[in-house]
Amino acid sequence: MTKTILLKNRPEGKPTTNDFEFVTDDSELTVNKGELLLETAYVSVDPYLRGRMSDAKSYVPPFELNKAIQSGVIAKVISSKNDNFNEGDYVSGMLDWKTKQISSGDGLNKVDPSKAPLSAYLGILGMTGLTAYCGLTEIGKPKEGETLVVSGAAGAVGSVVGQIGKLLGLKVIGIAGTDEKIELLKSKFGFDEGINYKTTDNMKEAIAKAAPNGVDVYFDNVGGSISDAVLMNINQFARIVVCGAISVYNSTELPKGLSVQPLLVKNSALMQGFIVSNYSDKFPEAIDKLATWLGDDKLTYSETIVEGFNNLPQAFIDLFDGKNKGKMVVKI
Repeated sequence: MTKTILLKNRPEGKPTTNDFEFVTDDSELTVNKGELLLETAYVSVDPYLRGRMSDAKSYVPPFELNKAIQSGVIAKVISSKNDNFNEGDYVSGMLDWKTKQISSGDGLNKVDPSKAPLSAYLGILGMTGLTAYCGLTEIGKPKEGETLVVSGAAGAVGSVVGQIGKLLGLKVIGIAGTDEKIELLKSKFGFDEGINYKTTDNMKEAIAKAAPNGVDVYFDNVGGSISDAVLMNINQFARIVVCGAISVYNSTELPKGLSVQPLLVKNSALMQGFIVSNYSDKFPEAIDKLATWLGDDKLTYSETIVEGFNNLPQAFIDLFDGKNKGKMVVKI
């Protein structure tokens, strides 16, 4: 029996469980030459998937209605007629939200559960870590002694960005939405300062107090008014790395915000958006660095692991309420 989760409706605002549909297929899956049968072990849920649920132009095609949703998946090879994979191998790749599926092997990479927990290959040793490393180093171009501000700092990407910043000799300030997350940033991830935006009346003043020498690098995961406040504190030649904008992903109207051009011009600042695949040529270097730091206990990570295939949609929805600490992963 194979369970699949389809996109039933294009969400209006924040997705609900009614936007997803579960289907079950009792037919036997047949493995032909060159193919392999996969059993899903872990599924990544990520904010960017919300964009693919809308029928709008983006850097990847939107999901089709009544078709399986896809995201990063760790799966076990149950049967193989592909010379590149053996039964018992674990692989990572962009796969359907299915309990079992047939694959040609294209786009799959073997992962080694003896070197790191399987879920880490969806996080710190996967897209999460690559996004943090490449965005910060390639666009942020951090220099020792500078000040880095990270929004969404307790999330999967943000928590890694802050740690890399510390390893590179920066002062690091994290912005998050609960006192518990702020404490986690400082105690576990080594951030110098933390700001709870939900209990702070004046974010511009709070950032100025935490960063008295101004902001040199801003890694933006949230957009909106939080980012406006950071931009009001940037230094000359600051670099703004635009990774995401989770605060406006569910907006049903065009967001209104600060006109950034005067601040960028006045400070000769760079503001650049990116997707991680822009830097695919840097992936080997990034994975080597991340794995080395992880092995040397210089880098750590948090995960929120939800158990059960049936809980996939709700785990995804919970991202928009900040219910995750670090990477949100569903264990099937």
